[in-house]
Amino acid sequence: MSSNKVLITGGAGFIGSNYAIMAASNSLDEIFVLDSLTYAANLQNLEAISEAKNYHFIKGDICDKVLVNSLFEEHKFDRVIHFAAESHVDNSITNPGAFIATNIVGTFNLLHAAYSTWMDGPNQLKEAFKSARFLHVSTDEVYGTLGKTGLFTEETPYAPNSPYSASKASSDFLVRSYFHTYQMPVVTTNCSNNYGPHQHKEKLIPTIVRKAISGAAIPIYGDGKNVRDWLYVEDHCIGIQLAVENGVLGETYNIGGGNERENIYIAYAICDILDAIKPKDNSYRDQIAYVTDRPGHDFRYAIDATKIEHDLGWKSKENFESGIKKTVQWCLDHKDRLK
Repeated sequence: MSSNKVLITGGAGFIGSNYAIMAASNSLDEIFVLDSLTYAANLQNLEAISEAKNYHFIKGDICDKVLVNSLFEEHKFDRVIHFAAESHVDNSITNPGAFIATNIVGTFNLLHAAYSTWMDGPNQLKEAFKSARFLHVSTDEVYGTLGKTGLFTEETPYAPNSPYSASKASSDFLVRSYFHTYQMPVVTTNCSNNYGPHQHKEKLIPTIVRKAISGAAIPIYGDGKNVRDWLYVEDHCIGIQLAVENGVLGETYNIGGGNERENIYIAYAICDILDAIKPKDNSYRDQIAYVTDRPGHDFRYAIDATKIEHDLGWKSKENFESGIKKTVQWCLDHKDRLK
């Protein structure tokens, strides 16, 4: 079986690094990680494959059109797994411009470089790239918010409510347009909230662990009743790989963990785990403090993953209770990464 030249954008970040490790460890593909190493990325995330012969790291920004074009010209990538994105909602509220640049313009640069490399024109895929794939990793936040019932499906209308989700929705539409206009071989995945090893310290679960073990107040927005569907990152990566290998071109696949939990439940669960494995005089729950809610905070997200389960045979291996124990332990083992 011939190997592929795989470009993984944002591969030093949370989800991207987990995917890159899986891809470099389990295949003969030549893996190229492109990352600009902003605050959300860390080369330590890739230490597990740093000596692998089929792994290469390139420091660079997908917003740099000249660089992106030159990399496609030099390496002739036949697969792109596109993780690179600004993703922290709070940051999108204070600095939306960075989200427009990376998530929209950066995605366009990648799409057009792939199109120019793989195709002679609309519906004219070059023979050498007949098996090429562009996998775009997106989020359930493009669908907006849910009430107390219902699930997001691939047919749910887009209704983004933050600059972050609006920029991701825009990138999804760009990917869709390259399929419908040019018949470029693209597949999109929209995932629920990820958690697990390598997650940046600013995100909810690492923040709870970090604040708890430092003795600081554990901040919970509003009344803590906002609901998210939690997906263990390794399960997400398996879903992405199935979508790359077997997904129908032009299609979208929603990947969700089926683990709906209120934010306050997450905080309680982590505190209880820490009480058991790192006990102190008082329960960690005593450190929980409710803070002013985020502007435009979506109430609930939850994904119906029936399509990827039925069509591609995907199934999550971790439930929330098993995954959160692994995640808390990883955070404790890597306390230096939470500072």
